[in-house]
Amino acid sequence: MSAIDTLRAPVGAFSGVGLNLAAMVASWRDVRRTRAALNRLSDRELKDIGLTRGDIDQVARRGR
Repeated sequence: MSAIDTLRAPVGAFSGVGLNLAAMVASWRDVRRTRAALNRLSDRELKDIGLTRGDIDQVARRGR
């Protein structure tokens, strides 16, 4: 007679969750860095690249 362990997840079952979490963290860091870099620019520099302060969040998130 064979026994099946139903309480244990199959090997690799949670690797997708870990990869998704890692991707989410990487995306969040990219948005944060982009936002910080754009906030360091002067209003004149932002105008030169066609942006205003109000555009920064939208531009930072668009890269996702």
